[in-house]
Amino acid sequence: MGLTSHKVLALTVLIALLVMGGTVWLWPRLAKKSWQAVLGRIGALFATQLTVLAALGLVANNYFAFYSSWDDLLGTGQTGPVVIHNKADASGRLLVETIGHAAVKGGGAMGREPGQSGEIRKVRIDGAVSRLSTEGYVFLPPQYFQPEYAQKQFPAVIVSTGFPGIAENLITRFNYPGAALKLLQDGRMQPTVMVLMRPSPALPQDTECEDVPNGAQSDTYFTKDVPSAIQASFRVSSDPQAWAFMGNSTGGYCALKLAMRHPDVFPTAVALSAYYDAADDPTTGDLFGGSKQRRDEANLMWRLKNLPPPKVSVLLAGTKKGDGDYRRETEAFVDAVQSPMKVSYSMLENGGHNFETWSALLPSSLEWMSQHLKVPNQTV
Repeated sequence: MGLTSHKVLALTVLIALLVMGGTVWLWPRLAKKSWQAVLGRIGALFATQLTVLAALGLVANNYFAFYSSWDDLLGTGQTGPVVIHNKADASGRLLVETIGHAAVKGGGAMGREPGQSGEIRKVRIDGAVSRLSTEGYVFLPPQYFQPEYAQKQFPAVIVSTGFPGIAENLITRFNYPGAALKLLQDGRMQPTVMVLMRPSPALPQDTECEDVPNGAQSDTYFTKDVPSAIQASFRVSSDPQAWAFMGNSTGGYCALKLAMRHPDVFPTAVALSAYYDAADDPTTGDLFGGSKQRRDEANLMWRLKNLPPPKVSVLLAGTKKGDGDYRRETEAFVDAVQSPMKVSYSMLENGGHNFETWSALLPSSLEWMSQHLKVPNQTV
């Protein structure tokens, strides 16, 4: 049974209840002063807490979708070089592999016809250069399937969730497709292809979108492999002005960093509750090979103060209260930005580092992003 299976959750909750009941039932017998009774009490308390914590952990994981499988949780999945199975186009670019479909819900979806509500495809994107691979989703707007748009190219945005979230969060918790569809219907957003992904293509490691020395080349994967595969597989523009990167938490940090490093790839970025320096914990390991220079370059404040400002437009969205030092750090970032870099920011009065906050910020953030995407007047 899978980690997110309802059967696993129900069984774990049942075991926790039985252990709790057994502890209550046996406690009078364990009230003696013998060493056997003391060990029995310790064992009963340990078993009760362990089973209750396991049940609570599964409930939290099923809600937030931190880990999608036992391999994700235990770090036993394949993390070695990717075996490329996808076909390539005439120029040798790898094509995205479609492995499933999902229905568009909410946002005024008017049926299952792609020309009415768009289409969500579950995909696998292999990296020809980085040799990394991960699964995600591609949302194709209704216009993609309408005859009058048959010769048109579309702007595209890579959307990343936080770590260790899964790409499915972007559909089940945020509902990016539904939010985009509603904005399309209201005339507040142009039709845009969305590539919904997790921030690390090298699980269980949190790569922070870095090219790790002698390790996973995540920067290369997101800035070269993913755009190349999407452009080869869908009618999206290859003009950098038609591309953006967007994300929350770790995904927001990635959006800002990749845009600042590669303004020729992502001149537009949207960051929801982002942080401004690479994480350093057991999930990341040493991302920089001991190099202070590489460590500094991953610090976005250091980049603003020590490197020429990139020609990019970024939106920072978050809360004034309830999310640690976000407001203070964001205001410091905004104050440090210099031309030609442009920064906008929007903040809710209150809100935590969670899906509820980010969902509230999503419509205005998508609208801002859409205003900055530019597709040259050309046909395919």
